[in-house]
Amino acid sequence: MSGVEAYSYRSALVALGGAQKHAARGAPAYSRFVNRRLGRYLAAAAATTRLTPNGVTGISALFTMSGIGVLALAAPSLRTGVVVALLLVIGYALDSADGQLARLRRSSSPAGEWLDHVVDAVKVTALPLGLLVGLARSGEVATAWLAVPLVSAVVSSVLFFTMILTEQLRRATGTVPLAAPGGGPRAWLRSVLAIPTDYGLLCLSFLLLGVLPVFLVVYAGIVAATAGFLVLACVKWYREIAATPRPTPAPQASRP
Repeated sequence: MSGVEAYSYRSALVALGGAQKHAARGAPAYSRFVNRRLGRYLAAAAATTRLTPNGVTGISALFTMSGIGVLALAAPSLRTGVVVALLLVIGYALDSADGQLARLRRSSSPAGEWLDHVVDAVKVTALPLGLLVGLARSGEVATAWLAVPLVSAVVSSVLFFTMILTEQLRRATGTVPLAAPGGGPRAWLRSVLAIPTDYGLLCLSFLLLGVLPVFLVVYAGIVAATAGFLVLACVKWYREIAATPRPTPAPQASRP
């Protein structure tokens, strides 16, 4: 890959510090304060190689899908939970690293954004379905508990779609909110309150897989919190989109 600037790990890490985008308003604490930092370390490592942002996206997908595969095929246990959590956490950090690497190399593109969103769309549905398969194969849980990952699959996919759709409609109508500043007690409090909906928390929750009754309660709580967030967010986003002025159609030239 000729034309790609070479970095040492330290110089890449320093450069990445100035290539960060503002965190989204209300970004959950793990995603904002932990995952972005882990992604920066991984992006710095990738910058010392010939890896492209799309290549990092592919590696992220490999880790995440491997974690989902273990979750579906291995019996619930402490070891399974640790392996699943580790694979998902690395996959999530790499999901942050690809965008940071693209900004560092000034190679962001619609194709890269499309690929990243497609991988995310697969992930948010495949993860609860993988859990559903794993729980059903284990035979260790009552049938009623199997409804929780099914609900999670619906909630996660609808939330992901509505977030992307709202973002695109904002761009189309020129009503994109201003980026939130990086600090401030209100921003910190908002991030902490959003922890129950944090994908990073979901990844870490699998560490409890060896104590299945506890895991099921925690997982159900995460799903319920995410469903509640979806309802509230949809009300807010609908009102926002409904209040957006319609663009005035351009006048048509009259025929002579």
